[in-house]
Amino acid sequence: MLKKLGRHPIVLKVLGNALAYYLWLVRRTSTLTMEPANFYEEHASEQPFVLAMWHGQHFMVPFARPKDWPCSVMISRSNDGEINAIAASKLGIGLIRASGSQRQDQIAKRGGVRGFVAALRALKQGTTMGMTADVPKGPARKAGMGIVQLAKHSGRPLLPIAIATSRHYDFNSWDKASLNLPFSKIGLVFGEPIPVPEDASEADLEMYRLKLENAMNEVTDKAYAIAKG
Repeated sequence: MLKKLGRHPIVLKVLGNALAYYLWLVRRTSTLTMEPANFYEEHASEQPFVLAMWHGQHFMVPFARPKDWPCSVMISRSNDGEINAIAASKLGIGLIRASGSQRQDQIAKRGGVRGFVAALRALKQGTTMGMTADVPKGPARKAGMGIVQLAKHSGRPLLPIAIATSRHYDFNSWDKASLNLPFSKIGLVFGEPIPVPEDASEADLEMYRLKLENAMNEVTDKAYAIAKG
């Protein structure tokens, strides 16, 4: 009965709203350092981006968006995804409900193809599209090919991003999820945009996938170093 209650739409809505207000509290009680400090000014003309983040390190990403940059995020249709989606919407982020998979037979079930088409449409309309680069259920921090394909077919560059707090609680989950805690130092780091040519071959795409993965790990390490510095 408890499991059924936890899937009830009203319960999920309450949890999603609570998460949004909690993350707002974390941001309001913490100090943020961004690197590069002038990233928005230098790269405004390059948007929209395909924004790449790691699973479990995504909670504070809505606060990285300038108010004049429209942004949507792809979130799974699971119960956990519903909570995250409600919170993201409350924090001003648009939603596409879909996720990828390592297994071909799971892609349709999770709305992967439909989500890919919706993401292409959003990018064409000038909206930055946020996605987790690693695919459920792991391995964690290994970039999948879907996000690279999105950059190729949309013509929009990949943008690695990481945001970390000095105080956090780490869950024992496949994605190494970190819940950010109030009264922290926040490190927000952007990597260099990574364009993916529309004529990229399979070998090229694997090279760009690996380049993104390495960049993601680099910005994550930098974000934690700034937060703990």
